[in-house]
Amino acid sequence: MSFITDFADQAVILPLAGAIGVALLAEGWRRGAAAWALAIAGTFAVMLALKLLFMACADSFGTPSIHTPSGHVAAATVVAGGLAAVLLGRRASVLPLAALVALVVGISRIMLGAHSPQEVLLGALVGMAGASALLLLAGKLPPALNVRRIAVIAVAVVVVFHGLHLPAEAHIRATAFRFAQMFSVCQSDAMRL
Repeated sequence: MSFITDFADQAVILPLAGAIGVALLAEGWRRGAAAWALAIAGTFAVMLALKLLFMACADSFGTPSIHTPSGHVAAATVVAGGLAAVLLGRRASVLPLAALVALVVGISRIMLGAHSPQEVLLGALVGMAGASALLLLAGKLPPALNVRRIAVIAVAVVVVFHGLHLPAEAHIRATAFRFAQMFSVCQSDAMRL
């Protein structure tokens, strides 16, 4: 399961997202590159906000099964959906492929004990929303887009970075604790972090 979940670690997802964005720009598809950047950044921003909020105040919301929504699932879902949109060009296949990736990565996160099913579902919903936004913003694929080159770049980045880990969760948890203390919100919850 660790092998599967490592595909969605920020150490893989961040370079992959950056490389694809640069590749889309290099291919001359500015609208696609902008849509990619907005969808990825928007998904990451929403997940960061949810993680900070739930880590600081989960018990105050009455949702004991959600303490940290799955960023792995959200990131893998939006990137897989985005790559499907770019590489396949068939809009009908994007969301089903994104959902499949959410399911596979989500199961790995649950089996590893990293997240509850509810946390995985929340991450999947945010990732699917990001993939949907990408579909709406990107528009039609340009016919001259070199899909093969983008696929090779994606595979190369994944091969190089797979297995590496970024300690993002620890930093987010520490930030949530500081946020809760600084603003005196949900302190009883934050003290248990």
